[in-house]
Amino acid sequence: LFVDSQIVKWNVEAAIKSYKGDKAAKPVVDRLDVHYQPGHGFTSMGETKESDGRYFISDNKFSKDRFLPVGPLHAETAQLIDISGDKMKLVADHSAYSEPHDSIIVRRDIIKTRQVYNLDEFPNAVMDPKDSGVFRNGKKVTVKLISQAPAFSMREFKVKKGDEITLILTNHDKVEDLTHGFGIPKYDIQFIVNPQETKSVTFVADKPGVYWCYCTNFCHALH
Repeated sequence: LFVDSQIVKWNVEAAIKSYKGDKAAKPVVDRLDVHYQPGHGFTSMGETKESDGRYFISDNKFSKDRFLPVGPLHAETAQLIDISGDKMKLVADHSAYSEPHDSIIVRRDIIKTRQVYNLDEFPNAVMDPKDSGVFRNGKKVTVKLISQAPAFSMREFKVKKGDEITLILTNHDKVEDLTHGFGIPKYDIQFIVNPQETKSVTFVADKPGVYWCYCTNFCHALH
């Protein structure tokens, strides 16, 4: 109920009776105020064949006065509601990115997270520090690096102005959440590489000079 800023629980059978003219039918089971003006709603497992009717999430559109105005786009709200009984209960309330449009609620037991990647899944992975280096094919240059706290496998590398650089970085740490970063601020390059993951970036070295490359995701002293 967008204008009323409410979530309403209905008895469908009673609603059908009411529609057919039964004045004694009471289709509305419960009402719950939300903050404010829900635009989209989703039920737990509601987009699957295992919809369970336990929870509902209200993505609210206009919560401008609930949070500090930290920029032109103000935070809005998503609210989790227990709808399993006749009386609904608000169980969680948190800020959400503005104009929340789509949510999904799934059971915890079907979420299989990965803490560490498998190095073999990446065809371009730099497997050994000895494989690091600068490899030239005309104007195309491949730079292969390994990151392992607290250092990269090469302290520096040199290329020529106008080269097209493909930099490949493999994180050799095996500790969960030991994520590394790679940034070249003057070239607007920044990415992260999770444990045992490989990522790459391609850019043209069109500005002569010396440029810092550093780990942007703090993982260790001196890195």
